[in-house]
Amino acid sequence: MLASVATGLLWLMAAAATVIHCTAMAKWIPRPKFRIVYPFIITGCGIGMIAIGQLRGFTLAAMIAAYAFSLIGLTVGLFPSRNLFTTWAHELNQGVTRENYNLPRWHVPFSVFCVLVTLFAAAVLTQT
Repeated sequence: MLASVATGLLWLMAAAATVIHCTAMAKWIPRPKFRIVYPFIITGCGIGMIAIGQLRGFTLAAMIAAYAFSLIGLTVGLFPSRNLFTTWAHELNQGVTRENYNLPRWHVPFSVFCVLVTLFAAAVLTQT
């Protein structure tokens, strides 16, 4: 389904997913340096993912869809942790550092599950 869509629309979908994810992360982690640096990091990782995927024989449409869907999955997966991220960011802004930043046990598996489900959806939708 997505394999037949124009590449420009897929790039638009990836850009929208990047903006949504970076906006959510900037809201959840209110640190000025993070807000500036994180979009460049996530975009660089996406470009690298697309380039390596194409070298491995995946189509451009499949890699762009995988990037966009994985970012949405990551945003959904990190949603339960948002209050902890915000609390920890405010503490860091005040100069307080903890020895351990403990997440509840289920947060990480939930995030991984969300990313895998959305990557599976992207793979299914880009099959020709």
